[in-house]
Amino acid sequence: MPKVTRDDVARLAGTSTAVVSYVINDGPRPVARATREKVLAAIAELGYRPDRVAQAMARKRTDLIGMVVPDTRQPFFGALAHAVEQVVTERGRLLLIGNSDYADSREHHYVRAFLGMQVDGLILVSQNASTPALSSFEAEGRTPMVMLHHQVSPGHGAAVVTDDRGGAALAVDHLLAHGHRRVHCFGAAHHLGPHDPVAGRVAGWAEAMARAGLDTHGQLTHAPFDRVRAHAVARGLLSGPDRPTAVFCVTDDQAIGLLRAATELGLRVPEELAVIGFDGIPETAITYPPLTTVASDQRGMARAAVELVLDRKDVDPDGDVPQLRRFPVELAVRASCGCGR
Repeated sequence: MPKVTRDDVARLAGTSTAVVSYVINDGPRPVARATREKVLAAIAELGYRPDRVAQAMARKRTDLIGMVVPDTRQPFFGALAHAVEQVVTERGRLLLIGNSDYADSREHHYVRAFLGMQVDGLILVSQNASTPALSSFEAEGRTPMVMLHHQVSPGHGAAVVTDDRGGAALAVDHLLAHGHRRVHCFGAAHHLGPHDPVAGRVAGWAEAMARAGLDTHGQLTHAPFDRVRAHAVARGLLSGPDRPTAVFCVTDDQAIGLLRAATELGLRVPEELAVIGFDGIPETAITYPPLTTVASDQRGMARAAVELVLDRKDVDPDGDVPQLRRFPVELAVRASCGCGR
């Protein structure tokens, strides 16, 4: 069958091709409700599909936003990507997602691929943005990019982050208020950059302990970020003769793995071991016991990131003024820390 064109839709609807274009693109000129309904009915009857490539060439924009995340299988990053997708859809765009799997080469691959597709903007969620990826972006020089969840360095482009340091201190202060003096930090990874979210959380833990006059020597455990491998490390920590009475986990996924290890070892939470996580993923409400967590504002952060990408020219006409938005956190208090069930 011959391809249905915009002219065919206009003839069936009894209007001009320009009006059909206004309906499809929701502007730039308004269309009367009755006329709009005729056009939409004609589109449905003919099965017309707009040529997005031709539209992109005509408007000099693709309506695509690229997003690179470490691993959407992890609940935090999956929820963050979903929040970004909702905002992108509200703005009439499509979201392309690539998983870097924490590998510099894959992160670089997706940055180059998305730039090659001429996306309207790029959102990069990275534990430590790779030099090749940033070099490719800087060499291209036209596409707005925002770092989400992670800041490369002060003054290096726009970034939307959580108050990681303040949130960690909030969690530790809460555990100290329960009378604990050996608050262990669980889940710090090796070789973190100074502006990594986890590095900020470790720093917040150390600062809160120092304010209380407590020693942190030997109270920091390095562990993987996923709950399965973190569980194995947690068993080793909790099996020792000098185990802590309270643990601050730098992510909720690691806290869930630690809760499982505590259950297997017969430790009662929170009676024998108090636990607080960080991120505020939905699963924390249904762990046993329910996990107290430092909750980040994922929806607010996602909206801010998309706005910075799409509205950069309105906010910053020259495109060279660094911007940083740091979102506050709140402590979602549940039973695992020792508060009432």
